[in-house]
Amino acid sequence: MATVEPGIARHYEISGLEQRILAALADMGVDVAHLSVSDLEAIDEFHIGGVAATRELVDQMGLKPAGRLLDIGSGIGGPARFVANSADADVTGIDLTQSYVDVATGLSKRTGMADRTHFVQGSALDMPFGNASFDAAMILHVGMNLPDKAKLMSEAARVLRPGGVFAVYDVMRLKPGALTFPLPWASDETMSFVATPDDYRSAATTAGFSVTSERPRGAFAVEFFATMRARMAAAQADGTKPPPGVGLIMGGDARTKIANITAALEGGILAPVEMLLRLG
Repeated sequence: MATVEPGIARHYEISGLEQRILAALADMGVDVAHLSVSDLEAIDEFHIGGVAATRELVDQMGLKPAGRLLDIGSGIGGPARFVANSADADVTGIDLTQSYVDVATGLSKRTGMADRTHFVQGSALDMPFGNASFDAAMILHVGMNLPDKAKLMSEAARVLRPGGVFAVYDVMRLKPGALTFPLPWASDETMSFVATPDDYRSAATTAGFSVTSERPRGAFAVEFFATMRARMAAAQADGTKPPPGVGLIMGGDARTKIANITAALEGGILAPVEMLLRLG
């Protein structure tokens, strides 16, 4: 994994991302001096379905107030802030990309969430946390960059307390078929490690998890991108700026990445899949 991690981290690097986000929000009339968590929701949830997908996943986890949640691959902190704000949880995020950790920390300070969200740089396959440190964990669209699903599951099991829930929401392969790059998570095939639901289940059970629920979300994903394309087309027709969204985090080739993932979703090759796992 160490050989591919630097390239993956570079894939997500965008210079001046926090200032770009603030400028986009200011263009919308948002008071960036007094940001709320909801002001950021269209931008800081870098996965298919955005905050709606996060809410539906978290609602199944049964989080208790003041519980300790680990967000593996926390990006710029959107899901962590959402859970801390809505479920009154204490959330720690870990991400491979240092600039994402910096932006996540900065945005949490700006939204008054610095006391309940904490972000560190590190690998999902070698996490700097003690055994049984968390009550629950989640991963949203991160496993596609992790070549070793068994190590992911064993690390999640190690840092969770017995009975802890691990919520997975990753893009998975449902049938054979070629993928066209770039994709939101990979510039080329050397950093893409999409696996099947069977692969995830096998790795999870070997690590000591039981699968309590599973749901493919392909139709949801297709609708999400159709709505995104419609908004962009409407803005172009009107000669206005499209509302800011996850494309801001994808960089200059966002349209190509969206087109490529949409083709794979519509072809039934890929789909986001939810899995709820319980330890022990």
